[in-house]
Amino acid sequence: MSVQYFEGVGRRKEATARVRVMMGSGHFTVNEKPLEDFFTRLGDVEAILAPLRAAGYERNAYDVTVKVRGGGVTGQTDAVKLGLARALVKMYPELVAATLRKGGFLTRDPRIKERKKPGLKRARKAPTYTKR
Repeated sequence: MSVQYFEGVGRRKEATARVRVMMGSGHFTVNEKPLEDFFTRLGDVEAILAPLRAAGYERNAYDVTVKVRGGGVTGQTDAVKLGLARALVKMYPELVAATLRKGGFLTRDPRIKERKKPGLKRARKAPTYTKR
């Protein structure tokens, strides 16, 4: 028995998330853990579910499985959010694409870490100046 699913890949900073959405009973798992157990920070779960709410779909109508790797908590949160939005567009392209685009859910955040420059401690932090 094969299950029809729609997949979206989201990236942010160093994090990559592969999100699969299928019709189901509302199970949302991230790396084989429930969503609330994986993302414990205040506001992360609401941010991840924002594309579903913006598209007008209920969480309990779909099963979502996510594999997320790399990055930190913020990067992973935004990667999952982008992957979920892209998967929803694959499911219902004519219904939700304009809504999600207007809400800013389909735009990848292009900001990445700036490289370290020679003579500096980090990208912009200079060593402490000493007069003598």
